[in-house]
Amino acid sequence: MTEVLEADPRTRLRIIRDAESVALVGVSGNELRASNFVAAYLVRTSLRVYPVNPMYEEILGLKCYPSLADLPETPDIVCVFRRPDAIPGVVEEAISAGAKVVWMQLGLRHDEAAARAVEAGLEVVQDRCLKIEHARFSGRLNLAGFDTGVISSRRRREI
Repeated sequence: MTEVLEADPRTRLRIIRDAESVALVGVSGNELRASNFVAAYLVRTSLRVYPVNPMYEEILGLKCYPSLADLPETPDIVCVFRRPDAIPGVVEEAISAGAKVVWMQLGLRHDEAAARAVEAGLEVVQDRCLKIEHARFSGRLNLAGFDTGVISSRRRREI
């Protein structure tokens, strides 16, 4: 089995910089769910966001797709908001769809599925929030719902 290395900060920054589209697998239409909060942040970035959840027609005004195979383009990042037992299936869908990265949100880790993704040529990020990482690298962390306690006159930077 291939050893899955943790994506270091430089790798995560490169992944975010290079990405043009992201599929949010398992995103919820419920505004109180963390996945919806992440989606609401990401639609305000330059990324093309594709909600993927067969339970919804639309989320945040965006057409919702039942699966990765139904997307109008191949997503650069497949961001996973599913239970750990569903992750292997999502990874297989991401491989079939031709995605470049599988990103498992905070609290999600599945080393066997991650190894399968790496063997298929995908990059993997586990147990990290795409919204937090994007906000951190772009200097917007305090605007993303986190009080950093830092007062600064530094301007936002493009990532």
